[in-house]
Amino acid sequence: MIPCLCASMRGDASYTVDDALVSLGFGKFQMLLLAYAGMGWAAEAMEMMLLSFVGPAVQSEWGLTSSQESMISTAVFAGTLVGAYSWGIISDNYGRKNGFLATAMITGVAGCLCALSPNYASLVSFRCLVGVGLGGGPTLSSWFLEFVPAPNRGTWMMVFSCFWTFGTVLEASLAWIVMPAFGWRWLLALSSLPSLVLLLFYVVVPESPRYLCMRGQTNDSLRILEKIAAINKRKLPSGTLVSSHASENDLEDCPSKSLPLLPERKLDDEAIEKIERKPDVLTSIYLLFSRSLIKTTLLLWVVFFGNSFSYYGLVLLTSELSNTKNICITQRFYLIGSKHDSLYRDVFITSLSEFPGLLLAAVMVDRVGRRISMSALLFMGCFLLIPLLYHQSEALTTILLFGARMFIEGSFTIIYFYAPEVYPTIVRTTGLGAASSIGRIGGMLCPLVAVALLQSCHQFLSVIFFEIAIAFSGLAVLYLPKETKGRPLNDTL
Repeated sequence: MIPCLCASMRGDASYTVDDALVSLGFGKFQMLLLAYAGMGWAAEAMEMMLLSFVGPAVQSEWGLTSSQESMISTAVFAGTLVGAYSWGIISDNYGRKNGFLATAMITGVAGCLCALSPNYASLVSFRCLVGVGLGGGPTLSSWFLEFVPAPNRGTWMMVFSCFWTFGTVLEASLAWIVMPAFGWRWLLALSSLPSLVLLLFYVVVPESPRYLCMRGQTNDSLRILEKIAAINKRKLPSGTLVSSHASENDLEDCPSKSLPLLPERKLDDEAIEKIERKPDVLTSIYLLFSRSLIKTTLLLWVVFFGNSFSYYGLVLLTSELSNTKNICITQRFYLIGSKHDSLYRDVFITSLSEFPGLLLAAVMVDRVGRRISMSALLFMGCFLLIPLLYHQSEALTTILLFGARMFIEGSFTIIYFYAPEVYPTIVRTTGLGAASSIGRIGGMLCPLVAVALLQSCHQFLSVIFFEIAIAFSGLAVLYLPKETKGRPLNDTL
């Protein structure tokens, strides 16, 4: 990398990874990466949708209490809370490929072990391990993002997000077919297959050229860009590949050692001291709270929490709020036996609401921008929930929930690619992972707070919690300091 930088300082022609990706365009190479990353995203959605089916079936078969059943879902979210943060740090320090290799292995193997669980304790333990693996989902989205040219990044990240909705609909369909005939163990086993399939193609998956270039491995980055050029049948820009943050201001001479990843003057003095005292693996943690990023980090945490709380809560509340026989619900939503078909149908129909949500987000995101799109979608979802403060007819309840989930899905989709856009490469997966971890806390709390209140005849209070979470998320989006529409990704602060 150093000779390349010295060449650029002498005035020779040079180009960055962003320049190269724009020249190479979005072609066959990126389509293959989209299929691979999308499979991983769909696999995570399938495992999360399992929460709607496995708990009630196991409760019926093993005679579990309500708290024991809820612990099966809570264990998954607890695992993702740890995994999302941990895999982000690993990916930023040891590579994107190493990050999602480990997550695919843990998710796939633990998912298979869940199907073989002999008792309740082992099932909860294995589901927690699955959650740890699922926490690495943002690593795949960040990896794919770093191959997409800036001009059409929003469009293709929306296409990538469609795989999540595909996964939810596929899981609902699979449960409808498999559960009545074969039971929950077969559903668990089949749902783990997509994660295992990722391992089959791992050896041919490239590392992110942006990550390699930022790390000083310019030759390795160039080889990948040349491969993209060959497959897309396009040409790289003329000149020498350089890191996007290299400039004469960063280098006053040509050093003999590798360049520092972090220009120290960009950081506050306290962060510099912490970085110097701690190992490299902890550097990203401190950068998230540096002067340049602390506002973004805290606001993103609010948005992720509100989106997760409302999204997973709406999934759980759909049939409970649709119950017209009892205004105060005294029976469990997930009924076993004769009510199986109703459960599968309700989950399947509400899952379809995510498709128009994705379409709406796709139309808005590159026209009006990320922040305005997210805030508008959140406030529209908040507005649709207002009538549900009190019991409504089944038809109206279904329409309102369908629309609210549509808007929340659209916002959730945008925040999942806005976050890696707004963070620099040196902390991209760490920042997204940390925000995703905070979101998992929302997922853990929504059944314990909102659903429990509804089942205790407190529909008004239950819906109020959703309204507050969504409204605060919408306000937090408005205060985010940066719009990323059409802007190149940054490598450093």
